[in-house]
Amino acid sequence: MKFIESIKNVWKIEELRNRIMVTLGLLLVYRFGAQVVLPGIDASQLGGLADKTDGGLLGLLNAFTGGAFANASVFALGIMPYISASIVVQLMGIAIPYLQKLQKEGASGQKKINQITRWLTIAICLLQAPGYLASLPALGIPQSAFLLGTGPLFYFSSVSILVTGCIFAMWLGEKITDKGIGNGISLLIMVGIIATLPQAFLQNAATRLEGGGNGGLMMVLIEFVIWFVIILAAIMLVMGVRKIAVQYARRTASGGYEKSAEAGSRQYIPLKLNASGVMPIIFAQAIMFVPGLIGGSSFLKETATGTWLQTNFSDMFGFWYNVTFALLIIVFTYFYTAITVPTNKMADDLKRSGGFIPGIRPGSETSEYLDKIMSQITLPGSIFLALIAIFPALIVKLMGVQQGWALFFGGTSLLIMVGVAIDTMQQINSYLLNRHYDGLMKTGKNRKAVA
Repeated sequence: MKFIESIKNVWKIEELRNRIMVTLGLLLVYRFGAQVVLPGIDASQLGGLADKTDGGLLGLLNAFTGGAFANASVFALGIMPYISASIVVQLMGIAIPYLQKLQKEGASGQKKINQITRWLTIAICLLQAPGYLASLPALGIPQSAFLLGTGPLFYFSSVSILVTGCIFAMWLGEKITDKGIGNGISLLIMVGIIATLPQAFLQNAATRLEGGGNGGLMMVLIEFVIWFVIILAAIMLVMGVRKIAVQYARRTASGGYEKSAEAGSRQYIPLKLNASGVMPIIFAQAIMFVPGLIGGSSFLKETATGTWLQTNFSDMFGFWYNVTFALLIIVFTYFYTAITVPTNKMADDLKRSGGFIPGIRPGSETSEYLDKIMSQITLPGSIFLALIAIFPALIVKLMGVQQGWALFFGGTSLLIMVGVAIDTMQQINSYLLNRHYDGLMKTGKNRKAVA
């Protein structure tokens, strides 16, 4: 009843109601575009492409685009080129002084970085679009489905449409962020993932219930319970923090500071257990394409090594694939945390604001202490992240779950859904708390009581 009352309170706030309606409207536009097939392709002959993307790596890519990849849609590239460009620009900011300078210029610098990201997105689309079109025959689309042939005219028009579709999706995401609720780009990815969830669940349930020899209704219920537990584990990973106590000296009327611990205000620095988010999984998945490509190269293709690489690293549910995948995730978690959590800057900002960690000297000693704590909490965080990432393979091997449904039991799909849902809920919660309503989350009541 309290949750229903909170939902009613959401609609009482006009600004929040309008933002939610704008968000839903733009998401509906994106989902509509995912069903529009590229001109010159017969939509009735896309069954082979849909079968190829039912599971595995192509199934994961299709999930990220909300089925647009399997539909040969104008949004077939999805928003992933923009995500790739953002990652590249972020990594380049570590080594390129010009980007480092822009990062320090505030809003004006961020505007220029966004423009660079957009141009890089177009460049990535121009590389990915021809590759996608060239792979369609190999992915199950017969030549008869190409109504206008596969000549230069088809490639030119289709590449232009695919690039435009990606840029339009990027624009939708930015508009959701500005005029709607939540992070627009993340919401587009989450909605795309959720769009394929009902079909995957129903297909797996139908297989279980056929003939009664696959576990029946009991196995469907057990799988659903396991899925719920994994979601709770993912929430714990996303929300887990290590609180570092901080003491702030209180400024006196004369302009000095009272140095006693009792006089200052006591707060904390929240260091996230998984500060890198889903980025280690994305990096690791990109690297996992390499062994298969090496195994299929001309100089290893006919050898035993090449055959072993192709056999073991082309199946994302295989043993060696997942062992390597888990190790890469742990390595990339340390790498990405090291470059995105600036302990030196945190220590300097703390010192300038008159804060200090009890028992730790301000400055370099504080930086070393924060770096040590981050290293300690990153290890269990990275192992937990790796276990969630490979859990789809475990449930396929141990319980015989269909690959399409198994993708929702962990990995990038689950973490993105959980992370985006929590972020959106927190934004809605802040609107409710500012209007002195009970929030959607437990912390809301405490904050309301303080207010």
